[in-house]
Amino acid sequence: MMNAKLSAITGSVLLLSAPLQGFSATTHPDSCINRDWKKEIPLPVHPNREMVDLYHKTWEIAAGRVRKGPEGLPASPYMDENCYEDQIWIWDTCFMVLFAKYAPRSFPGVESLDNLYKPVHEKAVTPLKVHLVDNPPLFAWVEKEYFDFTGDKNRLDDLLNKKQYLQKHFNWFAQAKSGERFACSPQNIHLNSIGDDGFTWTGGASGMDNTPRGRDAGGYRNVLWVDAISQQALSARCIADMEQALGNADEAKKWNIEYEALKNKINHLYWDKKEGFYYDVAISDKQPCRVKTIASYWPLLAQVASREQAQSMVRHLMNPEEFGGSYPTPSLARSDKDYHHQTGDYWRGGIWLPTTYMTIKAIEKYGYHEEADAIAEKVISQQLAAYRNIEPHTIWECYSPSGNAPSTEHGRRVRPEFCGWSALGPISLFIENVLGFKEVSAARKEVRWRLKKNKGRHGIKNLRFGGIATDIVFDGKGTVSVRSNASYSLIINDSNYSVKKGDTEIQL
Repeated sequence: MMNAKLSAITGSVLLLSAPLQGFSATTHPDSCINRDWKKEIPLPVHPNREMVDLYHKTWEIAAGRVRKGPEGLPASPYMDENCYEDQIWIWDTCFMVLFAKYAPRSFPGVESLDNLYKPVHEKAVTPLKVHLVDNPPLFAWVEKEYFDFTGDKNRLDDLLNKKQYLQKHFNWFAQAKSGERFACSPQNIHLNSIGDDGFTWTGGASGMDNTPRGRDAGGYRNVLWVDAISQQALSARCIADMEQALGNADEAKKWNIEYEALKNKINHLYWDKKEGFYYDVAISDKQPCRVKTIASYWPLLAQVASREQAQSMVRHLMNPEEFGGSYPTPSLARSDKDYHHQTGDYWRGGIWLPTTYMTIKAIEKYGYHEEADAIAEKVISQQLAAYRNIEPHTIWECYSPSGNAPSTEHGRRVRPEFCGWSALGPISLFIENVLGFKEVSAARKEVRWRLKKNKGRHGIKNLRFGGIATDIVFDGKGTVSVRSNASYSLIINDSNYSVKKGDTEIQL
């Protein structure tokens, strides 16, 4: 029998000290992962052995989701989200890019996006259907994150100058009309543009299937959805930044103007001064529809909030009666009458890694790093405890807001082996928030590390970005040892250190 101990990280989550056991990922017959993928992934150094083990287990599950797919795919292999055999999803695929970027030669994150771009914007006939073309428009955001990490200007040039997929998707989304049909999708479009004020949407199209949004206004189609317009603002901002990176100053200016217009609209129409919160808005009277969901943090990721607005949003986020507590970032505030305490009932309180990741990155834009890191550690610890205690031992589609267990959908336990976007916790949030490697930029040849001296020996090895491969490890006392194949800037807690090719020792 294993001895158990309480984790000092989570307070309320029980962790066991023995190595993780019982792992058995199902490998799809079409799986075609590069056999050397384990040599490419970063290697975390951290005193919590179980979190490190979970990191590796998660990569193993994700490796089973790299598939060659049926003949005729624009991009093969691709990342499969582990949902439907014959369909692919826009927002699942976008979120998978955000962990696949850490091992891009083996995990085809951005390549998978081509299976969406080509059928939607070139009308290419492909064997996989696009489930809900009007899913959240996150392409520009994840392409920018990938570019920052890899510095791949060739892909950027192809996207923006040649194919113009990102501009096309932005413009299509801005003018979408409900009932529109795409040959590549089994569903009609539910998104509907309402002039300059925003969009009506539905639970499924927005990705938040059974959310009670619009409840007090008579339903989904009677409200303007705050996440839809905020994701458009995010896209415009990211396109502007990428155009600037390519030296296209005039195009960057044009997209910045688009962004500013959306920013002003969001703050004028969707900000509720009474509660200090971004809400959906009733179309009839333009009043807030006060159903608090995690979707209201998209405006912060798009950086449309002022410092004062962000501060108010963070207060709601950390409030245990709303989105805080031992199990943070439920999809519906605990104070809402439709909140499902026991399991979260999917999007009525379930904790989802994509929206958790978004929220963490959103508040970091405003300097709330301690809060972001605390949320990340709690959520990963919940995933770890669920992995340990629930059979099968795996990573789940979403989690309960009240315990170390998966959520439910229509009364049934949610999908297992969901790596898939749930890998964002044990991989991306572990690297970025637990280990503290907040920004890694090949474009700027820069690593920004929020080092936590009280955490003991920790760091990362085999971190690859652009053409750079590096090890960065703090000894737990006062020395950071770095090994690199090329020079770059290492910013540790706002102090800039020059790393040279070879070995570098930094005394803090």
